[in-house]
Amino acid sequence: MFYREAGDFSTTYPQDSQTFPIKFDRYRYYVVLAVAVLVMPFVMTDYLVNSIFLPFLIYAIAAIGLNILTGYCGQVSLGTGGFMAVGAYACYKLMTAFPDVNIFFHVILAGGITALVGTAFGLPSLRIKGFYLAVATLAAQFFLVWLFNKVSWFYNYSASGQINAPERTVFGIEVTGPNTEAWATYLFCLVFTVGAAILARNLTRGSIGREWMAIRDMDIAAEIIGVNPLRAKLTAFAVSSFFVGVSGALFFAVYLGAVEVGEVFGITKSFLVLFMIIIGGLGSIFGSFAGAAFLVVLPVVLKIVGVDLMGWPTDIVAHFQLVIVGGLIIMFLILEPHGLAQLWRVAKEKLRLWPFPH
Repeated sequence: MFYREAGDFSTTYPQDSQTFPIKFDRYRYYVVLAVAVLVMPFVMTDYLVNSIFLPFLIYAIAAIGLNILTGYCGQVSLGTGGFMAVGAYACYKLMTAFPDVNIFFHVILAGGITALVGTAFGLPSLRIKGFYLAVATLAAQFFLVWLFNKVSWFYNYSASGQINAPERTVFGIEVTGPNTEAWATYLFCLVFTVGAAILARNLTRGSIGREWMAIRDMDIAAEIIGVNPLRAKLTAFAVSSFFVGVSGALFFAVYLGAVEVGEVFGITKSFLVLFMIIIGGLGSIFGSFAGAAFLVVLPVVLKIVGVDLMGWPTDIVAHFQLVIVGGLIIMFLILEPHGLAQLWRVAKEKLRLWPFPH
């Protein structure tokens, strides 16, 4: 009754192959996007942007990237934090070496550089898989963090070892540096998040996405039916690393403004993004958004309820957050492996039938 699709017919192949073939879905996403672009910038505050919206948009891009690799292609990775660091440091070097180039292109190029690095570290996936591949990507995480700490060229020989984002503008409006407006940084990150979602959605629905899923389900059978495992796995690493590199560049340049690699892009960052796709749902673009939203909003809600209302110490609230996240991961892995995305699909099925029981 609420979810209307009766009488919604497709008369051509392009109509049938749309990203959202059902009008209700299409219009719903148009409305959400219109509100995000035309309404939210006018109600933005510094607190909302820095505590919720910017982390959500940036982590959503990283979660999409990891979901392509792990959820769609079945290649486990624990090096997300290291690849985010590659994007951040690549963006910093480009910003300082080419100050006249628009920051938009710096972020894209940083993603491209990360894609090359990710492809190189993805080569072991051709010989190993499962636990051993996870260990190999974990080694990449530690190696990249060590490299950015050890080689002073990456942070321009700064005495502190920290990189700081210079001021850059888009259409005359500052999007990096200390004098940015909340709505400007929000819209700048929103453009990349929407672009990443559209690109990932179309890639996963195309031939390359089918190759990824065939490798995920059974790589030997996929190779027998003509799927090239070399191309499928390396393209998954490249595309995944591109998204993760873009998120790392935005995390450094737009969100934090200053980064020390060991503190910001350590192993905890890799686990955080992994938890996002586990809770949100493996093999789902919507699940990447749902998991990112949940793990970004959860600490804010716990702080408001635990610290501000209940008066609990902040360390108790932080430990309570870890308990909740760990419990939810165990619960989802046992009861609902496809995460929040599957719960949303079930809810839509119920809306299709309501108020009828069958």
